[in-house]
Amino acid sequence: MRCVLLLLLMFVSPAFGQKAPYDVFPVAKPPYFRVRYEASSAPAELIFPVNYTAWIPPGVSQLRGVIVHQHGCGEGSCKSGLTGAFDLHWQALAKKHGCALIAPSYEQPEKENCQMWCDPRNGSDASFQKALAELGAKSGHPELAKAPWALWGHSGGGHWAGGMALLHPERTAAAWLRSGVPLVKEDANRATIKPYILQDTLKGVPLMCNPGTKEGVSVKDGRFAGVWPANESFFTAVRGMGGLIGVAVDPLTAHECGNQRYMAIRWLDACLSQRLPQKSGDPLRSMPVSEAWLAPLLSAEAVPAAQFKGAAEAAVWLPNELVATAWMQYVKDSAVGDTTPPPAPYNLRVEGAQLFWEADADLESGLAHFIIERDGQPIGTVPEQPKNPFGRPVFQGLQYSDTPTQPLVQMVFTDTKQESGKKHTYRVFAVNTMGLRSAE
Repeated sequence: MRCVLLLLLMFVSPAFGQKAPYDVFPVAKPPYFRVRYEASSAPAELIFPVNYTAWIPPGVSQLRGVIVHQHGCGEGSCKSGLTGAFDLHWQALAKKHGCALIAPSYEQPEKENCQMWCDPRNGSDASFQKALAELGAKSGHPELAKAPWALWGHSGGGHWAGGMALLHPERTAAAWLRSGVPLVKEDANRATIKPYILQDTLKGVPLMCNPGTKEGVSVKDGRFAGVWPANESFFTAVRGMGGLIGVAVDPLTAHECGNQRYMAIRWLDACLSQRLPQKSGDPLRSMPVSEAWLAPLLSAEAVPAAQFKGAAEAAVWLPNELVATAWMQYVKDSAVGDTTPPPAPYNLRVEGAQLFWEADADLESGLAHFIIERDGQPIGTVPEQPKNPFGRPVFQGLQYSDTPTQPLVQMVFTDTKQESGKKHTYRVFAVNTMGLRSAE
């Protein structure tokens, strides 16, 4: 008995959570805030350590909501959650709507059961809500504890985000489920997972299923072949009860996130614009049904709901024409377009040969790189070669679970060819992932 107790204490000790790959992450200084909880051995509590990092838009007086970026299962994906709150593109969405951006990072060892955190009934629901209250106190925004949620999740994070929407529909503004959905009816292939009960109140929550085509749609075998059948089952159940749910199949990918953020952020933007209350603390507003568009499942054409000829209860639901137009492009080739330039960089300062600046990401297309000019002539880009093995190259790079790479890329440039004694004029331009440059 003593030996068993000793092993259990080793499992839940602080040292367990500090081992690689979870022991290196960006420092959280305002406007970033972080809380950490160690593993628990108490019944129904979270058995893994977890960090919650929040970004609060500077200058916001009252937060209107919370945007949650939830990683997937396994050590690599869990580690990637450490940078989720530092993502400039997701920050642009949060800033527009006066929301906090929160990224959990569960410290799940590679071979441990992911369901012990991605099923929120196993302690991560309570842990998350506890973190909201503590982050609210740390940041001076106590309203964070009761604010509504917009949830994004990848893989096991999709299970978690969908599960939270099912458990708390009155609190969920919208949920985007990338390659993972909760179980809502018995499934012999997932017999170890307890199904959720569909509540009637879920019908008003916008949901989007976003599997990759190689996860059982166009590729019927392999490790992720079961993703599409699970998505189809979830979609059919929710849509059949009148739920506001859609499907956006990524036409290029398997389980990696690809270019989904350019569709997900626009969809969430549309949902938050309609659902968030104008006054913090008020209940969520209903989605207007008159603006909806519908499309046959696994098709690439959508029409206004009033013009749809098929069975509406089996059709993909889209919130409005703007989103439907982007969706039709996304499911075709994922090349969601953008015609607006990104915001111009600001707070440029020169210290010797070094330039420092700040910038906000383009809401539609993010940030690809910066162009540096000296005396009206381009002298370099930051970074020199933007990278992203999973989709469009971006300034911060992207990991498998759609979060910036470490170490975080800095907005700094060193002019190694300054002329001694000469005063130079510098300018910095932002370029989004569509190649559009910010105004002068």
